[in-house]
Amino acid sequence: MDRKGGMDITRLETLRTRAVALWRRCGRETPVPGLALAGMEAPSGQMHCVYQPSLCIVLQGEKVSRLGDQAFRYGPGDCLITSVEVPVRAEIVTASAAAPYLAIVLSLDAGMVADLLLELAGEEALPAPEAAALSLHPLPAEAVDPLERLVALADRPRDLPVLAPMIRREIAWHLLNGPQGATMRQIGLADSRTARIGRAIAWVRENFASTLSVAHLAALAGMSPATFHRHFKAVTAMTPVQFQKHLRLQEARRLLLSEGTDVAQVGFAIGYESPSQFSREYRRMFGAPPGRDGAMIRRAVAPEAHV
Repeated sequence: MDRKGGMDITRLETLRTRAVALWRRCGRETPVPGLALAGMEAPSGQMHCVYQPSLCIVLQGEKVSRLGDQAFRYGPGDCLITSVEVPVRAEIVTASAAAPYLAIVLSLDAGMVADLLLELAGEEALPAPEAAALSLHPLPAEAVDPLERLVALADRPRDLPVLAPMIRREIAWHLLNGPQGATMRQIGLADSRTARIGRAIAWVRENFASTLSVAHLAALAGMSPATFHRHFKAVTAMTPVQFQKHLRLQEARRLLLSEGTDVAQVGFAIGYESPSQFSREYRRMFGAPPGRDGAMIRRAVAPEAHV
């Protein structure tokens, strides 16, 4: 889906210029806690990754993120909010050496959002949206200035520990009071549907190799199994079993790349009892059987070790 409306992207020019300079100097990780820069100078193939609760603001280029059968395409001036940890398939679709894809990724802290919700106590509540792990919105114009100041703090280490938390709080405040407000509230409310599903997601993340019990996950979320199953799919666009499978197979790929472990051993390590089932499901997700895929990835990244 594409976001509706949009902001005047000329207002992003100063922010984009500063962010490009910081990215070329530091790469993804910046000196500012919770602030990362995602950049790429060419379109990518499909990437499998896990999104954490965060705000992703595209400054240049375009990206598509897929969650289950949902697709989110976003470009300059758009922001994607991830409310709970979810496995996604992502692809950079517009990027070049002259105009690289560039996005600011800002982690979202549920405690800080909850703190700000206290300031809104007594105001008329926004209607609760259908719970969803990903939501796409135009960036509020009011958030551009604090984002510029946050990026600029990378060059002011003395001010960083004092001012960065204040500016991040300011950005979250603008999001709470903008079109994203209802989604942001779901992050900060401990008993929201999103937060309750998030507790079950955290258990699956920590125990993905174990046998999955929907009844146990429902109990963690404080829901009946039927209600839990319905809300889990509304949030993640997957059933609990599909969600677990995505996490297992992404971990398998990591193991094949980082440890070069025997394929059968990898399958057993992530919870598969049948090597043939593991190989079949791995190929369905990544397009090649695990042994061949692992070898191709290692060949692709090997030259970087000598740079």
